[in-house]
Amino acid sequence: MSIASPPRVTAAPSGGRVVEDRPLRHPDTRSRAFMSRRGWWLVAMNFLVPGSAQVLAGNRRLGRFGLGATLALWVIVAVLAISALLAPTALLGFFTGAWVPDFLSLLRPVPLLLAQVLLIAYIVLWVILTVDTLRLVRLVKVGTWSRLGIAAVAIALLVASSGVAAFAATTAGTIRSTIDLVFGESGPSVPPSDGYYNILLLGADSGDGRDSMRFDSISVVSVNAETGATTITGIPRDMPDFPFSEGPMQDLYPDGHRSHTDPTCGWGSGINQLRTEVEVCQDGSALYPDAADNGSSPAIEATKDAAEGIMGIEIPYYVFIDMHGFASLIDALGGVEITVEERLPKGGGPAYTGQPAEEWAIGWIEPGTQRMDGDTAQWYARSRYTTSDFDRMERQRVLQQAILAQFTPQTVLTRFQDVANAGADIVETDLPQSLIPFLAELALKAKEEPVQTIELTPAGGIDEYDPDYAYVQELVRTALHPPTPTPTPTG
Repeated sequence: MSIASPPRVTAAPSGGRVVEDRPLRHPDTRSRAFMSRRGWWLVAMNFLVPGSAQVLAGNRRLGRFGLGATLALWVIVAVLAISALLAPTALLGFFTGAWVPDFLSLLRPVPLLLAQVLLIAYIVLWVILTVDTLRLVRLVKVGTWSRLGIAAVAIALLVASSGVAAFAATTAGTIRSTIDLVFGESGPSVPPSDGYYNILLLGADSGDGRDSMRFDSISVVSVNAETGATTITGIPRDMPDFPFSEGPMQDLYPDGHRSHTDPTCGWGSGINQLRTEVEVCQDGSALYPDAADNGSSPAIEATKDAAEGIMGIEIPYYVFIDMHGFASLIDALGGVEITVEERLPKGGGPAYTGQPAEEWAIGWIEPGTQRMDGDTAQWYARSRYTTSDFDRMERQRVLQQAILAQFTPQTVLTRFQDVANAGADIVETDLPQSLIPFLAELALKAKEEPVQTIELTPAGGIDEYDPDYAYVQELVRTALHPPTPTPTPTG
């Protein structure tokens, strides 16, 4: 009788009981060939439809539970796949808890936590069903080679299937912990300003050889709320006499920021000295009492007000990157491709004025297109002693664009754990969790758009010693809202 034949009912002689012959449930254990075929069938059914082996040959209650869990998993996967194709933003919003109101923000991690728990529970169920299937196979009754093959294949299929579920569970846990770490103290969500989400991007260079941490890389990323088109405006760290937008710093400096006579408050009047000034020489918590509650700090809020005053736009959010750990993110991405225009030294700089770079450099970045690891990329962004600060700003912008280009779906999927861990270690922000799905959608759109850059440097027509801030604001306004071309009359 074949495995697939219907049950046969036979009557025992002399009025004995009726016996139902089911080859899977009541096999002929005397035939090793038959038991081997039956064993392969059970292992295949356990992999393809977990629970079916128990329904046909074992504990029906366990089998029905396994079948129910399997069908539920298939339905959930189908719904997620359809949602990912038709409504990816809504799907991301559901798992990140963007639908949860602010006063219930503690519940935002629940969807990802629930997904993680369910996946782990299914892995446990799969292990139980596989072990029970091997029991039902009765390995001692099958042929020698089939005995080894059935056991090996059953374990391999278990590792493959549960491994996928384990990866998904780990990814859910990583996303949840990363969101909590990076966005844990985020402030309220605000609508786009004049059609743009403007985000202050700060890089603090606290690496070896530095005696303090200052905002040495200052940019504003403006993302079009409809198209995702991105404009990055670089603000020189030594930009002098800059105005502030309305707020406590404008009250202190109604005519623009001025140089300090107290050296403990910073050197000169550059915007990158605001951190030292607000934290050391001012009562920052009195100037910005709500900063900490909104996931920010007085120094960052003062820098926001300065960037708003310089550019003439509203900047509600910031992203802070610790450049000392920046290399780990680039390594997690597999490096970045950069075209180096001129030879650049690595190292902390000369010990005395006029010392040649050949004496103090610990290495060199050679010209040409190359794929940089994290350490090289960090020095590429930091190096400044043989070039100007404006050159360094341009290199930082080149590096930013190279990193954005490296954030492809393939890279993120294959290196997700490393990228998430590196990002959580070096990134702080007050972007609210409720904006994650929308910003992710804009990021996908932005991949199709060229990144526009504005450099507030002499190359961009800005006097580095006496900037015309009215001209700067007009420059930014024209870049973000270019005039509509006037149709040429015909006839």
